[in-house]
Amino acid sequence: MTAAPTPPAPKPYAALALQIAARSVEKQPDRAAASAQMLAMIAEIGAKLRSSAIFIQQYGGTPVRLAVLPEYFLTSYPGRISIPDFAEKAALDMDGPEYAALGEIASAQNLHLAGNAYERDPNFPGIYFQTSFVIAPDGRVALRYRRLNSMFAPTPHDVWSKYLDIYGIDGVFPVAHTEIGNIAAIASEEILYPEIARAHALRGAEIFVHSSSEIGSPLATPKQIAKRARAFENIAYVVSANTAGIEGTTMPLASADGNSTVIDYKGNPLSESNSGETFTAFADIDIAALRAQRRKPGMTNFLARQRLDLFAPVYAAATHQPANSLIEPDGTVRQPDRDHFLRVQEQVIERLSKEGLI
Repeated sequence: MTAAPTPPAPKPYAALALQIAARSVEKQPDRAAASAQMLAMIAEIGAKLRSSAIFIQQYGGTPVRLAVLPEYFLTSYPGRISIPDFAEKAALDMDGPEYAALGEIASAQNLHLAGNAYERDPNFPGIYFQTSFVIAPDGRVALRYRRLNSMFAPTPHDVWSKYLDIYGIDGVFPVAHTEIGNIAAIASEEILYPEIARAHALRGAEIFVHSSSEIGSPLATPKQIAKRARAFENIAYVVSANTAGIEGTTMPLASADGNSTVIDYKGNPLSESNSGETFTAFADIDIAALRAQRRKPGMTNFLARQRLDLFAPVYAAATHQPANSLIEPDGTVRQPDRDHFLRVQEQVIERLSKEGLI
């Protein structure tokens, strides 16, 4: 891969992690009704985002150029709905009206809009991928990252050989080289996996947009700790948007609420939200200062000091979760039940135990 040339650093700007409630489509009778609900919610988000950005610029003097929305904000999680049924009812089309509506917001408000949704890919009928996206101010989808670690949903790794044939490694770890910096996405609990962030950083990422729906707490949760670690070990900003609860399910509303945050490239939280729908997780992003830090020799330049070839043989020899678990011998993609992923994990644990590795 040939890296894109690094454009001049932008002036400092504000990034916003907009903490809003996700809205389940579970009770909607069909796809048309689910899509109507999603489009109505997008319109609401546009109004909330505009009002938030106006206040932030008046408060701090810098315009909002990047806004991050929470995980699966349009649909909530699938629950026990079968994978093909959820794909049919709720997963977005890659060129669907929901992306077009989000693109209109990004264009009208002149910002990069990041979020997360379940998405159908015509190359893989009958399943969906959880996709983190960045929409540019011209309305186009500038980045599309499919979650690689998921407990009960298909991932590109489950259809690995076919996915690589279609998208290549650039489509697995995409980085958007934009006028506000180099952006990569990390989905939900993937913030707990240092390899995901490091792979993006090695491809030039300076800002990690992190859409999540997680337990908020005044205590230091694993995700809160991981966000700070991923920031300082990669010398990168983390803009993490959590849900303000999930509407339309039997789960208590505030079970996944609070702690949206912006963390600087030294691992310091610059802002953090309390609970409820709020815009209070916002802060200035200084890409010029980040690049200066990355180019400075010293003990804290973790990217430059990383000796990657030390670890390559260990990673290459280790086989934990298998690739292509959904590829049949004839090359077709199998539609799994949700217990498929649990069975695969149980088999991995059993094998690692027999090998004396765990």
